Amino acid sequence: MLTFIGILLVITGVVAMILKTIFNNNKILNWFTAQRSIQFIGIGIVMSIITGMFFYAEPGTAYAVQYPWGGQKAVFQQGIKTKMWGRLIPIQFEIPIKYVIPNGDGKYGDESKYAYVDNARQWEFNDAVKGQIATSIVISINTTDESQFLSVADRNKTEKNLIRSRIVPNIDQSIKNTCKLMAAQDYISGQAADFDRYFQDQLENGMYVLEEYVENQKPDVIGDSTVVRTVPNKESRQKRFRIKLENGEPVRVQGNSLKSYGLTVVQAVVTEIDWEETFDNRLQLQKEEVAQTQLEKQQAEREFYRAQKEKAKGEAEKATERARLEKEQIQQTIAAETEAKVAEFNLIKEKKQYEVEQYKAKSKKVAADAQAYENQKLVSAGLTPQEKAEWEYKTAVGVAEQIKDLKLPSTYIEGGSKNGNNGNLLESLIGADLAKKMMEKKK
Repeated sequence: MLTFIGILLVITGVVAMILKTIFNNNKILNWFTAQRSIQFIGIGIVMSIITGMFFYAEPGTAYAVQYPWGGQKAVFQQGIKTKMWGRLIPIQFEIPIKYVIPNGDGKYGDESKYAYVDNARQWEFNDAVKGQIATSIVISINTTDESQFLSVADRNKTEKNLIRSRIVPNIDQSIKNTCKLMAAQDYISGQAADFDRYFQDQLENGMYVLEEYVENQKPDVIGDSTVVRTVPNKESRQKRFRIKLENGEPVRVQGNSLKSYGLTVVQAVVTEIDWEETFDNRLQLQKEEVAQTQLEKQQAEREFYRAQKEKAKGEAEKATERARLEKEQIQQTIAAETEAKVAEFNLIKEKKQYEVEQYKAKSKKVAADAQAYENQKLVSAGLTPQEKAEWEYKTAVGVAEQIKDLKLPSTYIEGGSKNGNNGNLLESLIGADLAKKMMEKKK
């Protein structure tokens, strides 16, 4: 811009000097004095010299400066730099390249002057399904090796030429090879990440060498043991490709990679695929089938859990009833055991009481025998008449008290004759006792 303005000022000063010599009385030309014309020419020359000597390096851009005398240098930093009327080849540090699917208006959406945007192309997968593949790629240049950067800039002349002649063909070849390795059905079934990995690896390190093979798949068997139907797999008869390996590593096409140009793939992803209409219809049918299958599965699971719930409920009721019966059984068992324990305790109690009564009876008997023995000793030892009379009195009183409570039979037999008088029996017994005592005295 400054160069253009400088050249315009030089032309204006020279033309004004020439016209003034022709038209002397023109007011406008009279303003351009010789001094002013020289000033215009001088300013224009200075501006042209300045713009030819210096340039402004924008941030994020590398410059290859090629001098008129054949030398060149690389500029990687921003600011005002010298170019000495040399040629500039600017290349961005990171070059965004996008393949996009246009919207209904034929536009690409958000566009930027720093990004290369092109229409997405249609590619065919190995199951003959086609689709427009939209990608987003970011390529980074080597800013550490100056000689390699200058070589790339010298061979490609401009950034746009570098993109079109080097980067874009590698992108297209990578997409093509990756599509050969994968079926569209596989892509939508969870292998999209593998697609991105193959795509980026080939773009950065070189194209895979593919080998063709035929995969013979057995037909699917549907049915039970009585009815069997085979469903042939048409895709199994198509040609398939796989990566050729050597010592466990993929074989690559030599000399066909971005790495050889000092370019690094920062990002390479598939952002969108616009499948052909027939495949979209198939996908829609698959989605409906999957949705129906999921619905039936949910219904089956609901019925299963309902049956499990009823079974669990029955088991809970059985457990409750079992617990109730076991509780009653335990209560009855405890009651029976308690009753047996009580009976056993009562038996032991009665036995102990019986033993106590026996001991009491024995004690009384021993006491009575002791008293009788004592009395006998007293009698045999001899008593005074007073003590004897007192002893006889006490004995008579005791005998009388016992006779008082004695119940004799109303009828008895004495000497072969039957009597019924209570008094005669008593008298006989007293008489017998007195006779016994008199006999003891005589002795």
